[in-house]
Amino acid sequence: MLEIIDSKGLTYRARTLEPIEFLTEVKAKMLEEAREFREATTEQEAIEELVDILELVHTAISVLGVSYEELESFRKHKKTERGGFDSGIYLIEVEEQ
Repeated sequence: MLEIIDSKGLTYRARTLEPIEFLTEVKAKMLEEAREFREATTEQEAIEELVDILELVHTAISVLGVSYEELESFRKHKKTERGGFDSGIYLIEVEEQ
């Protein structure tokens, strides 16, 4: 990122974050990108925001020391246990008996 800013002749301030601080900032940025995804009005805007979110997922798992393959394995297990979001069904409420 900094190389791109340099190549454009722009100035900036930056510092290296400690791992826990870095993860906190990645989480904050992920929320920002999720809001932008929610507010996207075109398919192209939505895709661009999803790309940003996916990049942040890759960064977060790297900081956490998890591979993408492990994350995908966890995702599949959780989907088997609890179901997924791809059916188009909007669950409104669940009551215990």
